[in-house]
Amino acid sequence: MITNEKPQNTGLIQLQNIELSDIIPYIHWSFYFMAWRIPGKFEGIETACDCDSCKTGWLQKFSAEERPKAEEALKLFKDAQAMLREFRDKKVLKINASVGIYPAYAAQDDIVIIHNEKEYRIPTLRQQKPANDGFCYSLADFINPEGDYIGVFANTVLGVEEFADEYEKNDDVYSALIAKTLSDRIAEATAEWLHYKVRKEIWGYAPDEDENIEEMFKVHYRGIRPAVGYPSLPDQSIIFELDDLIKFDPTGIKLTENGAMYPTASVCGLYFAHPQSKYFMIGKIDEKQLIDYAERRNKSSEEMRKWLAANL
Repeated sequence: MITNEKPQNTGLIQLQNIELSDIIPYIHWSFYFMAWRIPGKFEGIETACDCDSCKTGWLQKFSAEERPKAEEALKLFKDAQAMLREFRDKKVLKINASVGIYPAYAAQDDIVIIHNEKEYRIPTLRQQKPANDGFCYSLADFINPEGDYIGVFANTVLGVEEFADEYEKNDDVYSALIAKTLSDRIAEATAEWLHYKVRKEIWGYAPDEDENIEEMFKVHYRGIRPAVGYPSLPDQSIIFELDDLIKFDPTGIKLTENGAMYPTASVCGLYFAHPQSKYFMIGKIDEKQLIDYAERRNKSSEEMRKWLAANL
């Protein structure tokens, strides 16, 4: 059993009005381009300033076949930079986050989180097709049977919907899409920035970690932050339990009856500090696991079938 370090801080921490300038360096531009269906790596794009010589010099790094795609990416990048300046100058956005670090323990495939003398049981699913190392993982594998800790987080970007609506009213759909797509990337960048602060300061289990953002993009750090609805935590209904733990309202996040977050530029998930924790995909589960999971969630198998449709 690996014992995780006792956190520097426990309980709930609310972060309000996070500076946009702190978040911008954490934007993963490759995913921004992918959202516009322009896949690829465009290294050094920030060096291609507005002068023709810089632009031409950067584009010449690409083959004739790849150059039109690179030129399109460059235009999107420049337009995004202009939008970021507008966000900043007009104080369009409000970036908020909540972090809770709580005692926890694993009970078979359940994670039990202790907060305010109450136990919150978070059942997890287990892979039925082994990973490359031959093991079938569950997130509960990364929490010890006693004396451990877990983190819960949520962050959001407020204000972009109303801002984009103004562009749409003026028939500028392109700028509205730039604003919305960029806000999604800012939300993800905030999650990256927040996770770094958790590792280094709030939980503090990696106090000597360097702020190397490129290495963070490659997940070259200790710990994971699986988001609700993602491959290792596919049950979106879990988000209602997490709401009890970190209180979405002060952050500005509202939940629909289907567990969707509004604003859509929001991220919510769990923090695991275990040195061997890793990302994985649950994949398909059989009827036996569905029934067992539904029982542990205190829900009917019919209801859980709706939440886990993609895994059946």
